[in-house]
Amino acid sequence: MSTTETDLPPEPKGRVLIIAGSDSSGGAGIQADIKAVTVLGGYAATAITALTVQNTKGVTAVHGAPMEIVSGQIAAVLDDIGADAIKTGMLASKEVIETVIAALDEAGAELIPLIVDPVMVASSGARLIGEDAVEALKTKLIRRATLITPNVPEAEALTGIKVEDVEGQQAAGEALLKLGARAALIKGGHLDGPQVIDVLVTRNGMRVFSRPRIRTRHTHGTGCTLASAIAALVAQGAPLDKAVEEAGDYLHEAIRRAPGFGSGAGPVHHGWMLDMEPASEAPSGPLAAGLAGLSGPGKDT
Repeated sequence: MSTTETDLPPEPKGRVLIIAGSDSSGGAGIQADIKAVTVLGGYAATAITALTVQNTKGVTAVHGAPMEIVSGQIAAVLDDIGADAIKTGMLASKEVIETVIAALDEAGAELIPLIVDPVMVASSGARLIGEDAVEALKTKLIRRATLITPNVPEAEALTGIKVEDVEGQQAAGEALLKLGARAALIKGGHLDGPQVIDVLVTRNGMRVFSRPRIRTRHTHGTGCTLASAIAALVAQGAPLDKAVEEAGDYLHEAIRRAPGFGSGAGPVHHGWMLDMEPASEAPSGPLAAGLAGLSGPGKDT
């Protein structure tokens, strides 16, 4: 029996559906997600779960979206635009998590790669998630994740494992795999040392990424940015480990080039690739594809 065009999986088009909260300061949340996905050559669509009143100094108010609006946004995007990857961020309650899962099921999105950023605490220290949501994350959402990207405090809260070094990161990652995730990236920014070490744990083994630590207060939205950058690259067909590596490189440079805005935990420079002119500065790999896409659509190559 011959293979027809309809038998083949669709070519990845870089479409990312982001399900997360809005950050009025623009450094984190939906705003950071859209910037990262766009700069890396993807197409960002959104389902906003909450409005936050925040800046670099903290979060002063949160207003959750009605559940029918959350599910309606997801359905509207997937029914028309579609998605090659889905990224979740701030899901503040059990009800929101269950609504998101039900909407994805209704849309038949089970096979679309799902990148889960388990947002629990803002860079300013404000708690963004209820206890019921933590349990729902553990029992309902993690098992659907292609990749989950917790920092050290989030990994400890989700697994009960104390994370103090690479061995702890590996153990936490393996525990998240036991909860059903296909891969876990345990980020090491909260640990001490001259290097920031991130540990990717998959069912095929472990990979360690190490980058020089940048001493800075400008780390607002780093978790959102990294997860969305990974989603953008996965949506364009990059293998997961390569997407994690390239997204980490992108974020590291975004932190290094932070614009210095705000008096608290300032934002990173999501659009640093737009600043580059000399060919010697040009990135390679999937980052290069994002930069090439900035020349605009409709160009023959």
